[in-house]
Amino acid sequence: MSLLEVLREEKDSRRMGGIYHSTQIKLAYNTNRIEGSKLSEEQTRYIYETNTLFVESGETTANVDDIIETVNHFGAFDYMLNIADEMLTEEHIKRFHYLLKINTSNTKKSWFRIGEYKMKPNIVGNKETTPPEQVEEDIDNLLTSHHQKKSTNIEDIIDFHYHFEKIHPFQDGNGRVGRLIMYKECLSNNIVPFIIEDEFKFYYYRGLAEYTHSKGYLIETCLAAQDVYKKMIDYFKLQY
Repeated sequence: MSLLEVLREEKDSRRMGGIYHSTQIKLAYNTNRIEGSKLSEEQTRYIYETNTLFVESGETTANVDDIIETVNHFGAFDYMLNIADEMLTEEHIKRFHYLLKINTSNTKKSWFRIGEYKMKPNIVGNKETTPPEQVEEDIDNLLTSHHQKKSTNIEDIIDFHYHFEKIHPFQDGNGRVGRLIMYKECLSNNIVPFIIEDEFKFYYYRGLAEYTHSKGYLIETCLAAQDVYKKMIDYFKLQY
């Protein structure tokens, strides 16, 4: 069985303790933590396994959006597995955003459209991103260029990620959507996927910032993350 087949089988059987279980927790924890979530990995695990939250020693509160976005990510990951072997489309991208942001406080903002492209310009890392009126065209061009490749390797997927984050099509949640897309595209092309861990977010952000001058920073960060995920695959005695 391929990794995708194993992940789907464990998802459908709701198996606990396998690679699907571990990936759900590690990916949700790290991708949300990179974006500022205060939940620990153990709290993320507790939410996944028991649908409840414990407050760690010294803490008195937990941010509601952090909890909701953690639960949302579990659902978005399942959706990603369902469509992992399909060609990536604009509909998929918007669906990722919708699933990640539904029921968060952002939904109360009239100008924040979940599952739809941004209405207001935004800046990331002190750099301008694609203006709202140009997002649809830029995403379409990015997808067209990506699908025109005869074969896709990990560097192509990383390159797509850089350009997706440069467009920054949504008001918020772009990083989480982009990292789910990378995981999906790895599965789709029989490439070992990877999880960018929070402790390496400085290198990840540096890689994105320096990409036009040197692609190596981002590529090496992703390859190092891939090596970590390979160890998880080896532990579960799976093939890749």
